[in-house]
Order: sequence, then C-alpha cells, then structure tokens
Amino acid sequence: MTRRTVRDGSGFEQLAGYSRAVRVGGHVAVSGTAALSEGVALHPGDAYAQTREALTRALAAAAELGAAAGDVVRTRLLLVDGCDWHAAARAHGEVFAGIDPANTTYFVAGFIPEGVLVEVELDAILA
Repeated sequence: MTRRTVRDGSGFEQLAGYSRAVRVGGHVAVSGTAALSEGVALHPGDAYAQTREALTRALAAAAELGAAAGDVVRTRLLLVDGCDWHAAARAHGEVFAGIDPANTTYFVAGFIPEGVLVEVELDAILA
C-alpha cells in the first residue's frame, strides 16, 4: 500500500519526527491538532473557538489526503483540566452534525505550548 503524508511545516514536526496526517490505503489518521499560529495559541481562554479552529485544521489536513468530513469515523477531543468541555462538545457537534463519528473526550494535564485548551485527533476511512 502507498503511504502519503501531510506536514504543516512546524518545527515541532521535524523535532518530534511526525506528520500532521498520514494515509495508508483508505485509512487517514490526523495527529493531535491545536488552534495555533506560529506556535502561539489562538483564541485564548475560548474552548469553543479553539475546538472549531482545531477541527477545521484537522479536516483540512485530512482533505489533502482525499478525506472529507463524511469519511471521519473517530475523533478524540483532548482538553486541559478545567476546560469548558460543554463548549468543546458543542463545537464538535456542530462540525460533525449528521456524521456522528465515534468520539472519546479526555481531560489531560496540559499541552505544548501554554494557552492551548484543546487538541483534536481524527481518523477517516475512504471507501
């Protein structure tokens, strides 16, 4: 099977040796994706806006490998402790309304860099 990758050019990808997204056959996996610009968290303190932005970026990476939102079968929301999980869930529900992928939401100790409240991961399967 052919393996294709997407990189967003962040220095962290090179340092840690990973890709934003990988496609092997019909499976697309997107790494933890946050709402960042040049290493700085966007929408400080706003879990809803960070979740929407992170999902938009994750779906864009999946799209570069041929996957659409309707192909997403599993998502993960990783939230810092104390984050407004209702706001993050609402953003997820809006993006995936009618698609309803499997989802797990976790609280975690924190993220790199400071100020990130939410990271999202997703998996898609192409027919």
